Parts: sequence; structure tokens; C-alpha cells
Amino acid sequence: MTDPSSKPRNETEHERLDRQLMELLQGFRVATTGVQVLFAFLLTVPFSKGFVQVDDTGKALFYVALFGAALASVCFIAPVFQHRILFQLNKKPLLIRRANRFGILGAFALALSVTAATTLVVQTLAMGTAAVGTALAVLAVCGWAWFVQPYLTRLSAGGRAKQEEDS
Repeated sequence: MTDPSSKPRNETEHERLDRQLMELLQGFRVATTGVQVLFAFLLTVPFSKGFVQVDDTGKALFYVALFGAALASVCFIAPVFQHRILFQLNKKPLLIRRANRFGILGAFALALSVTAATTLVVQTLAMGTAAVGTALAVLAVCGWAWFVQPYLTRLSAGGRAKQEEDS
């Protein structure tokens, strides 16, 4: 049986760009929802009763988490507004490249925010060692799932594509 992904698509360049842009924007819709929930939660934290008891390390973690969530929000929303402003100017290839870059930067910012926010909570509830361990674990999981694993797959796929070209 032939793997459907190995078959070429019968789509024009315009159809391919439309599909790629829609796939990117759909991915951003999913990511943005999670970022908005995290960002909204972080915006309420300084107004909670116990925030005055947070030490300097905790406040630094909070600022990192808040900035990361804000930056991730900007990155995941930017392609939508750019698409609206550049609508019908035949700039889809540019929009797709930019959206991809914004998505990667947004993922880095989100990983930083999630790591800092989780570490802040664990630091508040447990000893410093648990907070450090949690930070390393969360960062490792985000790093592996969001960056390392797809990068290794990309390298592997690039190697296969080159071998097929050489054949």
C-alpha cells in the first residue's frame, strides 16, 4: 500500500499557498486560546491577596511568565492582522514565511512563560529544589516536543529528500 503522504498533491501554487496559510492560521487559533487563558490568569496574580508574600525570585519568575505570555500573544495574533492588512496584495508567500517565524518565536515565548509560571507555583508550594526540578522538566518537555523532535524529523526528512534527488 502506498503512503498517501508520498503522493504528490494535485494543487496549483495558489491552492498550495492558500492551504498553507489556512493551516498556519488554524494552528495559531489553537495556540492563542491557551496563551490567552495563561495571560488572563497572570494578569490577576498581582491583585491576589498572597502576592505580597512572593519573594524577589518569585516576582522575577512572574515577570518572565507575564512577558512571555504577552510576547506569545503578539506573535500568534500578528499573522492574522498582517493577513487582514495585506489582503489581496498577492503577498501570501511573504505572509506564510512571516507567520512561520512568528509561530516559532511565539512557541519560544510560550515555553518560557509556561516554565516560569509553573516554577513560580511550585516554588510557592514546595522547596527550592522542587521548583528547579519542575522548571527543568517543563522546559525539557517543551523543548523536546516543540523544537527538538520536529527539528530532528526535519533533518531526517531533508536527508531523505536529498537521497531521492541524488537517485
